Amino acid sequence: MYVQQYAPVLGSLAISSAIAALPLLVLFVLLGGLRVRAWLASLIALAVALVVAIAVYAMPVGQALLAGTEGAVFGFFPILWIVINALWIYRMTVRTGHFDVLRRSFSSVSDDQRIQAVLIAFSFGALLEALAGFGAPVAICTVMLMALNFAPLKAAVVALVANTAPVAFGAIAVPITTLSQVTGLPEDVLGAVVGRQTPVLAVFVPFVLVFIVDGMRGLRETWLVALVGGLSFAIAQFLTSNFLSVPLTDIVAALVCAGAVVAVVKARRTTTARPVTVGAGGGGGGVGDGPDEAAVPDASGRQTAADDSRRDTVLAYLPYVIIIVLFSVQQIPPIKSAIDATTTKFRWPGLDVRTPTGSQVSSTSFTFNWLASAGTILLIAGLLTMLALRVAPRVAVSSYGQTLSELRGAIVTVMAVLALAYVMNLSGQTITIGQWLAATGGLFAVLSPVLGWLGVAVTGSDTSSNSLFGALQVAAAERSGLDPVLLASANTSGGVLGKMISPQNLAIAASAVGMAGREGEIFRKVLPWSLVFLLGMAVLVYLQSTPVLGWMLPG
Repeated sequence: MYVQQYAPVLGSLAISSAIAALPLLVLFVLLGGLRVRAWLASLIALAVALVVAIAVYAMPVGQALLAGTEGAVFGFFPILWIVINALWIYRMTVRTGHFDVLRRSFSSVSDDQRIQAVLIAFSFGALLEALAGFGAPVAICTVMLMALNFAPLKAAVVALVANTAPVAFGAIAVPITTLSQVTGLPEDVLGAVVGRQTPVLAVFVPFVLVFIVDGMRGLRETWLVALVGGLSFAIAQFLTSNFLSVPLTDIVAALVCAGAVVAVVKARRTTTARPVTVGAGGGGGGVGDGPDEAAVPDASGRQTAADDSRRDTVLAYLPYVIIIVLFSVQQIPPIKSAIDATTTKFRWPGLDVRTPTGSQVSSTSFTFNWLASAGTILLIAGLLTMLALRVAPRVAVSSYGQTLSELRGAIVTVMAVLALAYVMNLSGQTITIGQWLAATGGLFAVLSPVLGWLGVAVTGSDTSSNSLFGALQVAAAERSGLDPVLLASANTSGGVLGKMISPQNLAIAASAVGMAGREGEIFRKVLPWSLVFLLGMAVLVYLQSTPVLGWMLPG
C-alpha cells in the first residue's frame, strides 16, 4: 500500500511543486525545443515521472510501475480504440473512392479553404466531439481537410485549434457529468456556467482558423463567415446548455452553426472571388508550409461534384450518418441502460493507493466499458460501412492493418503519456502542483482555468482533468471565499484549451496527416494559440468572480 503525500520535500508545497513539474517540463522541452520524436519524448518523461515518484515521493517501485501500466492500458482503451476505428472507417472510404466524393461535395458548398476550415474543422468537428470525443474529431477532421487540398501541417493545426470550444460538452457532456460527480454540485448548474464561458471562446475560434489558413487577407475577405459561424455556435451553445439540455449542447450548436455557415455562403456566393488553396504566402499570417508541405494534389483531376451521382453522394455521407445515428441511439434510456449493464469496473490488480485520510484513490479502479465505449460504437459503424459500401472483407482487414501500422508511433506516444499521467496522479505529483496553485487565495480565480488547462495538457482529456482537479477547485474556492460553481466550471472551460497541446492529441493529428515523428512542429504552431486563449479565459473567469462580469452567472 502507498499513502499519498503532497509536500514531500521539506514540507514545502512550492519546492515540491517545482520537482513534481519536472516530468512535464522535460516533455514539453523535448517536444517543442529539442524536436525529439513524440514517442521518445513521452518515454523519457515517463521515466522522469517514475524517478520522481519513487525517489522523492517514496512510492514503492511496484506501485509506481502498476500505476504506469494502468495508465498505458487506459491510453489504449478507450482512447486509442476510438482513434483506430475512426481512422479505419476513413481508410475504407478512401479505398472505395467515396472519400473523394465527400471531398467534392464539401467543395461544392465552397472551394474556399478558409470557409472549409470553419465548416469542417469547427462545425463538423464539434458534432464529432459531441458524439465521440477522445481524439476522434482531430483524427477525422485532419484527413478530411487533407482531402480538400490542405497541406498536412496546416490541416493538423486547424483541426487541433478548432477542437476547443466544443470539448467541455463533448461525448454527450461526459466532462460536466464527471465534474458533477466529483464535486457534488448540480450538473445542470455547472453546465449553465460553462455555457456562459466557452461560448465567448467559440466566437473567436473561427476567426483564428481563417487567420491560420490565409492570414490577414483571409480575415478581410471572410470575416462575415467567421462571425456568423462563431456567433451561431456560441448562441446555440449558451441557450441549449442553460435552457434545454446539457448533454445535447454541442449537437445543437454544431448543427445550427453548419446551417448558418451554409446559408451565408450561399447568400454571398455571387461575390466570392476565388478558391483559396495556398498557404501563408498571400496573407502573411497563416501557418507556413515549407517546400515539403505543399498542398496535396487533387486526386480527382477535373471531376466535380456535379459529375457524382446522387447515389454516390449519399454513400459518401453514409458512414458519418451511421456514426451519428448509432451514437444517438445509444443515448435512448432503455438502450443506454442495457449497454451500460455490460460495463465492468474493477480494482487494478495489485495497485493500492490511499489518500492521507486513508480512502482508496478512485483512479485505481478501471472501467472496462467494452460495449458502451465510443471506440466500439465506431467499430460497429465500420462494419455497417463495410456492408453499405460493399467493401470486400479482405480490403477491410487490410485497411485495418494499414491503420494500425500507420498509428504505431501514436500508439506508443499515447500509452506513454497516459502512463505518465497516472504515475503523476497516483504518486501525488499532480495534486502537489494543484494545491500549490490553490494556495494563492483570491488570485486563484485567475489560476483556476490554468489548473484545468494543465490537467488536460497532461492527460489529453477534459474528463480526466475534472476528475483530478474538480474537488480541489471547490476546496480552494471555499478557502478563498470564491464561488465553488464558478471555479469548478473554470476547470473544464480552461481545460478545453489544453487539448490542442496534449501530446496524445498531437500524436493523433501527426499520424492522421502522415507527419509521425514531427509532433514538435505542430506543437510549436498551436502553443501560442493555446496560451492566448488561456489568458483570455483566465481574465474572463476573474472578471466573473467580481461585480464587473458577475452578472453573467446564473442567479
